[in-house]
Amino acid sequence: MKKILVITLTVLAIMSFKGLDLVGNEFKIVGTVSTDFNGQKVYLAKTITEKVMSKLDSTIVKNGKFTFSGVSDKPEQRLIYFEEKRMDGQIAVYAEKGNITVNVNTEDISKSVVGGTINNNALAKLNTILVEVGNKELAFKNEHMDNFAKAKEEGDTETQNRIVEEYSKLTKEYNKTYIAFIEENPNSVICVELFPIILRDQNVKAKDLKPIFDKMGPEPKATEMGQKVEEYLNQMLANEKAMEATEVGKTAPDFSAATPNGKTLSLKQAKGKVTIIDFWASWCGPCRKENPNVVAMYNELHGKGLNIIGVSLDKDDAKWKGAIEKDNLTWQHISNLQGWDEPIAKQYGVTSIPATVILDKNGVIVARDLRGEELKAKVKELLAE
Repeated sequence: MKKILVITLTVLAIMSFKGLDLVGNEFKIVGTVSTDFNGQKVYLAKTITEKVMSKLDSTIVKNGKFTFSGVSDKPEQRLIYFEEKRMDGQIAVYAEKGNITVNVNTEDISKSVVGGTINNNALAKLNTILVEVGNKELAFKNEHMDNFAKAKEEGDTETQNRIVEEYSKLTKEYNKTYIAFIEENPNSVICVELFPIILRDQNVKAKDLKPIFDKMGPEPKATEMGQKVEEYLNQMLANEKAMEATEVGKTAPDFSAATPNGKTLSLKQAKGKVTIIDFWASWCGPCRKENPNVVAMYNELHGKGLNIIGVSLDKDDAKWKGAIEKDNLTWQHISNLQGWDEPIAKQYGVTSIPATVILDKNGVIVARDLRGEELKAKVKELLAE
């Protein structure tokens, strides 16, 4: 349990907040600890890297109290720790305008309570949530870890999938808790740090998260992490819209770009009875590994109506052309040579390669991201219609 909290607090502690230009403000941190620690040296520090801290100030415990004061232009996370090793760990606290309290738990420093200002009050609430999440994580691992390892060793995919599904439900439960915390504390900079945790769930949608982000106050949005989260959510939204526009059952939107010889070719011109839009690049190892299979399928089925249009995410013209020649890719190719900024890839919501989009004779998308024998079987099925 202790390790889980330490890891989580370390993640939160390494975040720095930049980009918010405010007037300097005084803060005062008053800590309360057992009188057994009288005479003990206490440090206020900031994190440089995950394993390195920089000492900013120090003081001595007197009558079970210690005090730090200073000026912070914006909320910045700091760490408090004791010189003597009988109390291992650090206490995370936000240096910000106001009177900040720290009640030190000498039995378990990770359970110390901070408060007094907006972000420290929010941090105290979040720490309570993290304790609950940590307990559930530990209980789940104790119950399922050995069974999962055994199932994996025995090739029992049914048991593995069941455990993964149960953990997925637990993750969704965590995310609901984090989202509720964000909605209850919209002006706390700590809220924005929860978005990367929530986004670990691959099933989460930007269209659901962006409205929650938009309701947050200007201070968390202005942090470095806030700006990164907003940019990422906007990219996710654009990709989700592109995926909706090019999902199975939709007519494939037309596009055009330059061929290796400099002419312009459109999807409309490249269509066959069955058409594969193949997203790839010369630098993509899995793409190049798959190419012999695609070549064999094309040679076998092109005469029956299979057409392929390759859309490359290359930037280097020579490498693109060289890979086409070396791999004997005799179908038609186009590229804007913009790498991951390839507009056709964005139009079709492609975020990883190799990627395929399969069209029927009417230009309707019937499947996506098929490879190998599965791709060949689908092409043969469509050609037989």
